Amino acid sequence: MSTFLIEPGAKLANRYRLDHVVSETGGATRWKATDETLARPVAVWTFAEGFPRTSEVVRAARATSRIPDARVTQVFDADDTSPVPYVVEEWVIGSSLAELLAQGPMEPERAAGLVAEAAEAIAAAHAGGLHHLCLTPSKLMWSSGGAVKVTGIGVDAALLGNNVPQPGAVDAQGLGNLLYAALTGYWPGGPQSGLPGAPQGPMGPYPPGQLRHGVSEPLATITTRAALPQLVGQMVPGPPISSPAEFCAAMAEVPRLIPLPVSPVEAVQQPEPGTSRRTGEFGSTNSQRHSSRNGSAPARAESARPAPSRTDQRTARNQGGSARRLLIGAVAVALFAAVVVGAWQIGSSFHPGAEEPTDPSANATEEAPDGADLTPLDISGAIGFNPFGDTDEHSDRAYRAFDEDPGTAWNTQGYRDPLSRVKDGVGLRLDLGDSREIHEVDLNMSGEGYEFEIRVGDTDSTSLDAYESVWAGSGGSQEIPLEESATGQYVLIWFTELPENGGDYRGTVNEVEVRGT
Repeated sequence: MSTFLIEPGAKLANRYRLDHVVSETGGATRWKATDETLARPVAVWTFAEGFPRTSEVVRAARATSRIPDARVTQVFDADDTSPVPYVVEEWVIGSSLAELLAQGPMEPERAAGLVAEAAEAIAAAHAGGLHHLCLTPSKLMWSSGGAVKVTGIGVDAALLGNNVPQPGAVDAQGLGNLLYAALTGYWPGGPQSGLPGAPQGPMGPYPPGQLRHGVSEPLATITTRAALPQLVGQMVPGPPISSPAEFCAAMAEVPRLIPLPVSPVEAVQQPEPGTSRRTGEFGSTNSQRHSSRNGSAPARAESARPAPSRTDQRTARNQGGSARRLLIGAVAVALFAAVVVGAWQIGSSFHPGAEEPTDPSANATEEAPDGADLTPLDISGAIGFNPFGDTDEHSDRAYRAFDEDPGTAWNTQGYRDPLSRVKDGVGLRLDLGDSREIHEVDLNMSGEGYEFEIRVGDTDSTSLDAYESVWAGSGGSQEIPLEESATGQYVLIWFTELPENGGDYRGTVNEVEVRGT
């Protein structure tokens, strides 16, 4: 059976119904299709008979499916042994960067946030040995579910047979081009995806700072170093950016916001405009940049008061908790003794010959609370929990919610309303390793206006019904004592309403601690 004979309505693997052609690339055809088993739209690539790179595309698709980043378009199926070889991918419903720019350039810090998300996805692909090599405004998507998606990773390069000697430099320039477009509304390599080509000067396209006011010098420099390497040394300092990892490291030093549309960024609290996203300081030294790129956090300003360590905070809480429990116990003892004595005195007025009672305070002391401190329970793992959708709630970042560093955070996806009109909820599920008795949950979250529950369960299930609700409330950061202890291996922080953050709605957990016995 040949691809040329396939028509709309044909079915592959007795499951994927081809609906209509989206594009054709030298013998490969991309279809919008329907997965009839799961009743969802998908994208399907089919290949003309004799297409020379079918096996390469299928291998690239399978490798792409193993990239642990939710911003990479998912690959659901790939087969080069069937009569009609095919690749089945996620069909991303949303708006491309080209469509977003139809109304004009984005705000600089929002443009930075959008492209930084794409850069992190491309860097993850490079770490797995895959490249894109074909980055255009149509490949960067903002999904209707509230997430950044990069389409075509691995597959596009294999389709075109782009075996280039320096794929890192090609993708770094592609990211620079995306940032240039987001900042200016122009594409530096000529018209592309409905965007006009950038105005040309004596040395090629003008730098972004000359086309639009309000672009900060650091952001303009990064864009030029990546997109216009021919201008490096002539109009901007520093070497050209030659890999997606270098692009990510450079972008970490500029302020960036969650664009609308854009996926969540790692920052818990946005810096003031003109400050470093990581340090909060104006500018940064070369040594700070070097430390940042090697994974260590840059030094804070000397005037900043150091935050207490997690151990100090826990000790203070335990000491305060012990004092409170002792005071409560003493009051309870006194009240109990007073009641017993009063009752005896009233009773003795009716029974003058009754024996004198023993000291009531002795018995009361035996019944007082023991005042033992609760123990922080070890968290062995966590995932973003989304039983009512097909997007991952940043499970790759879930560990940040219990890494004892409030400067890192786990985020939900971004949504266009507080959540209730989109789905019933999303959450963060913590794994305690085995079943434990849970008494308190201490939540450090960014923002106010949450509606959420604490749920506990003992099965590794993707159904919300598997987790019993043991507390429900609202607000922001707080210590949550449970009225009755709950027992289970899994603790689910279940959000049913999210606060607004930078134009959309998302939940952010900076740190969580579960206490019990």
